[in-house]
Amino acid sequence: MYKVYGDYRSGNCYKVKLMLNLLGQPYEWHAVDILSGDTQTEAFLAKNPNGKIPVLELEDGTCLWESNAILNFLADGSEFLPSEPRLRTQVLQWQFFEQYSHEPYIAVARFIQLYLGMPQERLHEYEKLQKRGYKALDVMEHQLARTPYLVGEQYSIADIALYAYTHVAHEGGFDLASYPGIQAWMQRVESHPRHVGMLD
Repeated sequence: MYKVYGDYRSGNCYKVKLMLNLLGQPYEWHAVDILSGDTQTEAFLAKNPNGKIPVLELEDGTCLWESNAILNFLADGSEFLPSEPRLRTQVLQWQFFEQYSHEPYIAVARFIQLYLGMPQERLHEYEKLQKRGYKALDVMEHQLARTPYLVGEQYSIADIALYAYTHVAHEGGFDLASYPGIQAWMQRVESHPRHVGMLD
């Protein structure tokens, strides 16, 4: 059985949890407290020398890390990862977008507000993150005004990767009221019969 090391409130960890539930794959969840230094212990660093969550431990003890890499591993051969090269590349395109143009702003703003309680010394950073986060949401809205999912008609790991932090963007100060495409897309994602919430 797979073991997942993560924090339930982390969007990156939620990606793995959601993917496993969509696949109907059993797993063990091992809670990791990043604020208490759990990811910097010798035991954890043996699993991921980069000292970050999530980590997926396979039955043979091999450990995989980086949430989007884990998604690709889990989804291989399933309906959530297209086999056609162009579509598969578009999935990767959105995953790279998530890591470089979305997560660094929306997730970090959420971390400052939700995890740290908006300390004064990070307020200026938080305000700068808002502008860049909204730019990422604009890119998503442009696509989702044209297609039901980020890669056309099919729910894929591109959607899982971006849903994870978008659906809790309000916890980082982002207002999605003016993004009808994103709102409808989130409802489609949540309507999947094996969908599971972040804190479920």
